Amino acid sequence: MLTNRSIPACTVIPELGYPDIGKAIDWLCDAFGFTLRLRIGNHRAQMNVGDGAVVLTELAEGQRCDLGHSVMVRVGNVDQHCARAVEHGAKVVRPPADYPYGERQYAVEDFAGRLRKFSQSIADVDPATWGGTPGEL
Repeated sequence: MLTNRSIPACTVIPELGYPDIGKAIDWLCDAFGFTLRLRIGNHRAQMNVGDGAVVLTELAEGQRCDLGHSVMVRVGNVDQHCARAVEHGAKVVRPPADYPYGERQYAVEDFAGRLRKFSQSIADVDPATWGGTPGEL
């Protein structure tokens, strides 16, 4: 599997929605000892948690915190994975697409309506080239 400094090497990456990413970063670092891995503007951040990671995402205005979560899973081939998921009834929310941070990703709702995101590293990209601000990579 190709490694990419723009996304944590974990296989499963929880995504947690917060109304204020800066406040969430500070609080999670202070309260739980997380460290900032990468901040992406004011809408997204990656946090180091031991040998794992958590991604923070900005909630849309009016979106409830308990509904702003998903799980991101690293896979070897996004397109094959998506096809299999669709065969088993997953509803595509965002079809497979390449992103400037070196990942190919897609999102689906599972049978219960929960959001699941899948990611494949396709390039090793310096976060500074697409607007990321590296912390402890």
